[in-house]
Amino acid sequence: MFQVTRTPAARLLGAAALSAAALASVCAAPSAAVAGAGPAAPEGDHLTVTVRDAGAGMDGTYELYCHPVGGDHPDTEGACAVVDRDTRWGQEVFAPVPEGAVCTMQYGGPATARVTGTWAGRPVDATYDRRDGCEISRWDRMVPLLPEVGAPARS
Repeated sequence: MFQVTRTPAARLLGAAALSAAALASVCAAPSAAVAGAGPAAPEGDHLTVTVRDAGAGMDGTYELYCHPVGGDHPDTEGACAVVDRDTRWGQEVFAPVPEGAVCTMQYGGPATARVTGTWAGRPVDATYDRRDGCEISRWDRMVPLLPEVGAPARS
């Protein structure tokens, strides 16, 4: 005679309930998007760039979408192109200056920037400044994502 104990039966029932819940959530997601439950998030990469103390006409917060290109960034195509150019498998395009790097002691001004969002499916939260030669070079590699900040005009 075949006998069912409570423990295997409870496990089987629990697994069936979890499977049904997972199937219900997968099936419900597309129908909500089709029904127009809310605005769909743009596809592709999205970055928010906040610039401070760079100068008149350069400070502010800008939204940038790439793949497809869009947003209110002053140079959407150029900004997407510069980040695309530096995107390499196994390398972080927004990486900080490596620890122990030898940098020239020069000051590039008070400008700062923060870049947040998603790039190539990965979260981005990077800060930029111009406090030494390495940071100035890192900033300049990201122009036009970041504004071009030059030396003050001489009279």
